[in-house]
Amino acid sequence: PRRGGALLRFDWRDAAVLRRVCGPGIFDTASFALVPFSNRIAHGRFAAGGRDVALPPNFPGTDHPHPLHGFGWLADWTICDTSDRQALLAFSHEAGAWPWAFDAEQHIALDEDGLEMSLALTNRSSAPMPYGLGFHPYFPRDEDTVYSGLHRGEWLTDSEGLPVRLDRRDAACDWWGGAPVGSRIVDTVYEEREGPLWVIWPSRGIALRIDASANLAHTVVYTPAGADFFCAEPVSHRTDAFNRREGDPPVEMLEPGATARATIRLGPQRLAAGPDERIAVQPPAAVGT
Repeated sequence: PRRGGALLRFDWRDAAVLRRVCGPGIFDTASFALVPFSNRIAHGRFAAGGRDVALPPNFPGTDHPHPLHGFGWLADWTICDTSDRQALLAFSHEAGAWPWAFDAEQHIALDEDGLEMSLALTNRSSAPMPYGLGFHPYFPRDEDTVYSGLHRGEWLTDSEGLPVRLDRRDAACDWWGGAPVGSRIVDTVYEEREGPLWVIWPSRGIALRIDASANLAHTVVYTPAGADFFCAEPVSHRTDAFNRREGDPPVEMLEPGATARATIRLGPQRLAAGPDERIAVQPPAAVGT
């Protein structure tokens, strides 16, 4: 809980489904929550509810100018309840540079079919609060790892990872086309997700279905060159959505005392030799356990 309320590992049948913790930092964990916003806010500045907000940089150990990922990932969380199959964690944020007080909770639960992670955000301030939610899992990656997710749009970004132009298609598509995830080097966000996300490890004989709540219709994908991991992050808004451009939808506002929730479910399964319509890429395909 003192490392941003992060998850350190998630294995299935002794196989790593999420990257196992590999160091002492938050970026070395298996997954962490994004609250109360996802990814970057350009130079930490935006206006909302009649207020001009200026956030300081928060990227550990660098001079990165754009605050990112919210505040939960750098906070100490409190364990409120725990058992061998579930944990409830919480933290409270007082108003400051971010001028809205809020409470956040994570519920992490295991069952026979996989792992479910839920996130709740409650506005404790007296004014509506702009917000976003999401999850930042890290997935093991080898040469034949496949990622598949159907989306209608891909944002093209500048050298600092800020969106500059939307490439939008008439129909949702798999932007990798079934090729290994390492065939494209990206750090961007995809819009209008349809259906689940999939990660497939042919050489390991397993696949992972990722189901996200409807309010997490964007996916941030990060595929650094030469790395042994990649990220596919279900989130509620595009990068820098707090700085709305002409034609952009407004960022969501959370009324005083109201609670917003988001959930993802990770369902691992073994691979089969034959195709299966439940997976958007072929082959390989997955069958139930």
